[in-house]
Amino acid sequence: MNRKTCVSSAVACGFGLLASSALVATPPPTVHSIADHVLLISVDGFHQSDLAWYVQTHPNSALASLVATGVDYNNASTPFPSDSFPGMVALATGGNPSTTGVYYDDTWNRQLTAYGSTTPGVEVTYFEQLDINLGALDAGQGIVPSGGSDPWSNILNLDGNPNHLIDATQLPYTTNGVPVYPNQYVKVNTIFEVAHNHGLRTAWSDKHPAYQILSGPSGAGVDEYFTPEINSSSVAVDASITNGAPSTSTSEPDWTTDNLKTQQYDNYKVQAVINWINGHHHDGTGNPGTPAIFGMNFQTVSTGEKLPTSNTEGDLSGTAAGGYLADGVTPGLVLSNALTFVDQSLGRMLTALTNQSLISRTAIIITAKHGQSPMNLAALNRIKDSRITDDLNAAWNTFAQGGSTNATPLVAFGVNDDGMLLWLNDRSPAALSFTRNFLLNYTTAAASVDNKPVTSAGLSQLYVGDAAARLIGVPATDARVPDVIGIAQYGVVYTGKKKKIAEHGGNHLEDRNVPILVSYPGAVGGTAVTKPVQTTQVAPTIIKLLGLNPAELQAVRVEQTPSLF
Repeated sequence: MNRKTCVSSAVACGFGLLASSALVATPPPTVHSIADHVLLISVDGFHQSDLAWYVQTHPNSALASLVATGVDYNNASTPFPSDSFPGMVALATGGNPSTTGVYYDDTWNRQLTAYGSTTPGVEVTYFEQLDINLGALDAGQGIVPSGGSDPWSNILNLDGNPNHLIDATQLPYTTNGVPVYPNQYVKVNTIFEVAHNHGLRTAWSDKHPAYQILSGPSGAGVDEYFTPEINSSSVAVDASITNGAPSTSTSEPDWTTDNLKTQQYDNYKVQAVINWINGHHHDGTGNPGTPAIFGMNFQTVSTGEKLPTSNTEGDLSGTAAGGYLADGVTPGLVLSNALTFVDQSLGRMLTALTNQSLISRTAIIITAKHGQSPMNLAALNRIKDSRITDDLNAAWNTFAQGGSTNATPLVAFGVNDDGMLLWLNDRSPAALSFTRNFLLNYTTAAASVDNKPVTSAGLSQLYVGDAAARLIGVPATDARVPDVIGIAQYGVVYTGKKKKIAEHGGNHLEDRNVPILVSYPGAVGGTAVTKPVQTTQVAPTIIKLLGLNPAELQAVRVEQTPSLF
């Protein structure tokens, strides 16, 4: 993609990213409930084109049955940045990052501090870094794998309160020494809080304990979680020896390095959802009743898109290709099998709902926190973001600090997947201008893992300083907003290795065009809606389905986010 780089004009170059904030509608008043339960399913990496392809090629699938009974909003977009954290928060609040304050799962905050420090400025690590024991599937609870063919089947005994799995020393702190949990970081309430306030039960399963952010500012939104750590060792014997202690070996496989392992991991969460459908706790005990809002996140499609090669059904050689075929649309064997796993899992949930006589009073929503790119692997250009940052810091040191060996790095923090977000220690006009010019002129070929040309640090658009803040929709004084936002050229993935062939976080169509499929009692089945919609609209839709007022969501009031129908 060869588009002219934008530097300072959000008006000319950037407002297309924030189309959802321009949606104007008056939230409806309280209505009679359409459903007693809403099952929300997020499939990381799931594109609208994947749904269309799967339904066409698998007409007897669970997904095809849901399309036949539901409404397919086939022109839907996630917020930007297209990361899991802002993507999930959008589904749960109805708000974009400008309203929720959640820009990514790993960011920088200029006002908060690190544990034990009083100096403002800290990395906000709302991902696996928060786990009590980094590298453990149970995040540090101390669950010892059992014997048998599936040693980790007892992971369903995981604590339903993820606060118990979070190491408070890894949290950001206020200058008064108060830890800030993820739920306290989001600026608006969630669908789970609204339901909870009306006496309705809620539950959610996701990939890190940090997803307790969904409980919202009150901390009471989600009654029960199931959050096994995705970025953990999948080797049961290692965990049993250390009794859940963190892995010290960088060679141990985790659940994301083999798509069949990811399916195994996701299957634990599927079982938790089925237990909720059956009216139990996530571990299958008790009878608290089926939640009003509940669901899970799938990782299987995401790793099927990211992994260059993997084991898969029908090919255990480890060499089956991940991603898409040469046409950039048709899923290859690994990804096709991943989609089938998700479909079969949905089928199990539908069967459970039917067996519990809940199917006629349950709405089902299938969507995604984000897509991923590139789907066309010929465009892939993996660039070492660490090399770019090191070179930028070195150049600034020479220019402004005389090559001092004790110089403060220009870049305080950066997160780069298939986009670039940088926070600077020096935010002066001189430093911002230097950063802009450096990135626009960065052509170091050695930064490419794939030995391809590097132009403008792999960026097609660049927003610096005030322009970056305007792009998000916040003032430049915002303590959370990046100083630099770079939109990557199509095909660019920032990584130092060849372990992945796709990523998310950027603004390409493939990063943001995801399905929203809504099957609910009384829906005109088989309807396709082509008008543009946003995933933020899922939140008020869920509240409306339950017969509650979407205006109870604070982000809905701020952004005037309409429901989908």
